[in-house]
Amino acid sequence: MRRVASIAILFVTFVTVASIHRCSVAFASSSSSSSSSMHHRRAAAAALVAPRAKGTTTSSSSSARLSVAKDDVGEEDDVGDCFVGFDLGTSGARMSIVERRRTTTKATTRGGEIKSSNDWSYEEVVTESLKWDDTTMRYDDADAWNGAVRSLLSRGGADDDDGASSRRRIKRAEIMARVRAICVSGTSASCLLVDRRTLEVTRKARMYNYDIVSSSSEGEEDDEGGLASRRAMDLLDRYVPPGQTARAATGSLAKLLLWNEQRPLATHGDGICREVLCHQSDYVSMSLMREGLPVREDVDDDDAIDTTTTTTTTSDWHNCLKLGYDVRERTFPPWMHDVLGEEGAGLSHPASVLPTRVVSPGMPIGRISPVLASVHGLPTDVVVVGGTTDSNAAFFAAAGADPIYGTAVTSLGSTLAIKMLSRTFVEDASRGVYSHRFPRFGGRGDRRRGGGGEEGREEEEEEEEEAWLIGGASNVGCAVLRSEGYTDEELMRLSAEIDPTTDSPLSYYPLTKRGERFPVADGAKEPILSPKPDCRREFLHAILQGISDVERDGFRALGELGASPSVPGVVLSCGGGSRNDVWTSMRERRLMEICDTVDEEREEEGVRGKRCVEVRRATNTEASYGAALLAAASFAHEGNP
Repeated sequence: MRRVASIAILFVTFVTVASIHRCSVAFASSSSSSSSSMHHRRAAAAALVAPRAKGTTTSSSSSARLSVAKDDVGEEDDVGDCFVGFDLGTSGARMSIVERRRTTTKATTRGGEIKSSNDWSYEEVVTESLKWDDTTMRYDDADAWNGAVRSLLSRGGADDDDGASSRRRIKRAEIMARVRAICVSGTSASCLLVDRRTLEVTRKARMYNYDIVSSSSEGEEDDEGGLASRRAMDLLDRYVPPGQTARAATGSLAKLLLWNEQRPLATHGDGICREVLCHQSDYVSMSLMREGLPVREDVDDDDAIDTTTTTTTTSDWHNCLKLGYDVRERTFPPWMHDVLGEEGAGLSHPASVLPTRVVSPGMPIGRISPVLASVHGLPTDVVVVGGTTDSNAAFFAAAGADPIYGTAVTSLGSTLAIKMLSRTFVEDASRGVYSHRFPRFGGRGDRRRGGGGEEGREEEEEEEEEAWLIGGASNVGCAVLRSEGYTDEELMRLSAEIDPTTDSPLSYYPLTKRGERFPVADGAKEPILSPKPDCRREFLHAILQGISDVERDGFRALGELGASPSVPGVVLSCGGGSRNDVWTSMRERRLMEICDTVDEEREEEGVRGKRCVEVRRATNTEASYGAALLAAASFAHEGNP
């Protein structure tokens, strides 16, 4: 079943190149780039997304060529460019292919004049998935990641299992021939070490849930008694500033330090690291660009490094957050030089183990391997873009790649998590609040400054907009409903009997066990689920209200810390709890409690009144779909919709 998600992306100029980020080989001392360097980077990225010749695609085989003549009058195109998103999740891998179409909306003015506006819409035309297993497709096996991607690509261009018609097979092949870009999302802080020249894995992947204290035991190169783990944690405690995400024992930096403590990283003769760190999505993206390409064999591994024969490793803002990357300054901070350097981990060239580039998610980083393109019937000019994490990809899926400020997504799964797009950076470790830098691709008049003409466009490129995906994750959530014995049938039946416009007299904090992360980080916080009424409906009402209050207090905390806007305008819901319409109404009413002040933005426009929050179910929350929209974002500038 096709799912259509329309997102208004009125991009007038391609400004992703203005978001090209500083090379991570330099630390914080390199806080700015020269104008010449900036233009070189813009030119490089622009070359990757140069429009194809009108009317044709560029294919790896002549038989796959397809006419895609553009309609300039605003009618919906029969065919359009396609974009691929991969998500390597906790339970399996999924691929989504979206097709871009032009949609026309007509409106009648007060004077009776009919005006038309054109938007891009993206329809998911192919979706394929597979599950990890404990044998050939392990979730922590880098070969399995690449194997999953190749398998999904093969399915994307193949016949369906139910014996589809010849016409259906041709349609699938045509879709593959119209692919323009690919984006990969992976689980947060899942990483491995690879040989910088060959991309061969040198240290097995450590996944998102690997804790260097509790997980480094069976079958690992650790000192007896976990001495390596303790030394790695000591380095984090000594060098990483308090409140930094990178202090976590499950972060990428912690895993890197442990690898080095267990066995020193391999280096070249001049001390440059031969082993380099890659996140899961980094590794798969680089594999897509290098698959089947020869590696120079005339290089002595013991010689000093030759930059002409090495792999440029590229990561993105989202994956590098737990590595220690400074998302505000867009560089690795000085303390990382200390923790990895000779006085810390003992590396003589600490920057050489880190990604060579850290870019905006969605920014073009290279082209697909011609070998891989030929095998799967893809055009040879398919662009691979900077990746993201699975949770952020799910935000893109729900909100689109170009949401307005104040758009929020609440996940109502076993635990509750909220994210909102803000103009301002917000962070407070004591309240469990963090910020991801959000990629902006330009287009909205209120987002850029600068006049008309070439000079104005240059000012728009230079004046880069900041956008932040802020939020936190609570330990409160739907897991408590299962722990209290509620079945799906009971939840549906009892919810229908609850009046969402009335309050429960009970005040709960429905944790399943001690400890809270957000909106207050309190490891000693106890569950509050008493007094417990005899009526199951009244008990359910109080639990749902308690979770709603935590959501409300979470958004309130973001506003108190300086979020802009201070409250969300729309909250898109995902997860199992989003299907409960009574609960949705209850949550919307509770959120209105934080909107009792005059909306300053509307007051500036001459409109007084409080902001209203709309809560509704998200249409699509699959991370692969969000990754596909992110792949499309850099190409939305091509012609007006």
